[in-house]
Amino acid sequence: MTVSSLPSAEASAHTMTPQERRASGALALIYALRMLGLFLVLPVFAIEARHYPGGDDPLLLGLAMGIYGLTQAALQLAYGMASDRWGRKPVIVLGLLVFALGSFWAAAADSVMGLLVGRSLQGAGAISAAVSALLTDLTRDTVRTKAMALVGISIGLMFSVSLVLSPLLSAHWGLSGLFQITGTLALLGVVVIVWLVPPAPPLPAPEARAPFAEVLRHPGLMRLNLGVLVLHAVQLAMWMAIPSLLVAAGLDAAQHWAVYLPAVVASVLVMGGLFALERRGHLKAVFLSAIALLVLVQLGLLWAQQTHAGLWILGLLLWGFFTGFNVLEATQPSLVTRLAPIGARGTAMGLYNTLQSLGFFVGGWAGGALVKGWGAAALFATCAVALFVWAVVARGMAPVPASPQARQ
Repeated sequence: MTVSSLPSAEASAHTMTPQERRASGALALIYALRMLGLFLVLPVFAIEARHYPGGDDPLLLGLAMGIYGLTQAALQLAYGMASDRWGRKPVIVLGLLVFALGSFWAAAADSVMGLLVGRSLQGAGAISAAVSALLTDLTRDTVRTKAMALVGISIGLMFSVSLVLSPLLSAHWGLSGLFQITGTLALLGVVVIVWLVPPAPPLPAPEARAPFAEVLRHPGLMRLNLGVLVLHAVQLAMWMAIPSLLVAAGLDAAQHWAVYLPAVVASVLVMGGLFALERRGHLKAVFLSAIALLVLVQLGLLWAQQTHAGLWILGLLLWGFFTGFNVLEATQPSLVTRLAPIGARGTAMGLYNTLQSLGFFVGGWAGGALVKGWGAAALFATCAVALFVWAVVARGMAPVPASPQARQ
């Protein structure tokens, strides 16, 4: 190889092939369809569910809201291990059908107990691990972070879009209509996985698969599993206080999307620099810097809460949060798939997504308890401490090498 050919070779190694672009786009679309359905319900669930029999019981309402995370956590690993054994696509189709069933059940519910059953069935369609494993199967290491970033960006955009659409759709069709839309979006996901996603490569023979104990005890995977637990616990917990800060700064709740959406879009603009640094072997530094940024954001929110900061300050802090969050959402799953033992990517992603779902549950429970007992300041301080502990643990991760072309 000549020196003059190195730049083009490096560019080629980090450029997606047509099949990789097709796979990444289609799987990101599946995530987007599923997460849009989920996010559409969240902003109005606690308000609309009060009109159902049993809606005057805060404990039952909270359980109906959070049961999704528990069933997700219980079944992520099972779906991931099943995808290692029986294939990714059949497991994903099954999960989407179960999710659709739960959505239509909730749409037909006439009590909070019916909503609870529907939400638990939605959570039972725990396909995140299988989808991530399939994306891994269909992409090379050199472009996998980019592929995972497309998924993370799609989720962030769906969150922002849902904040705009949810109140409008709910006003016309109510909570039942939102669940019907959610079920329809899940069925569209089945169409995408069957007809748009490229065929998956053959799975390793059963005797070549690593045992579950090897995945469970892997030091690198343990760090990443801790990380996703902390990241998503903080993500959910901080939203127990963020809306109140925006209202206190003079922004009506119906207009909060005007802060969220620009913050998400602006954070996406930073992602391009991540890929350039990854090519040169600086992924660990980027990873640790993203965690440090989230620590600073929590400290900034603590300061903003105490000083009654304005909307511009809050908008900048949310941009910092979404920037760090999107970087970690792209890099962590990519690192899990690189570290996973042979034949156990689905299992590794299942364990990873189990901790992610537990993070949602812990964040919702702990965030509510902290705000109720000690206020928003205690919430942001606790989030900062949790992220700092994660940063200390993450420092022990092995450096991620540059691609061969970049090293040459």
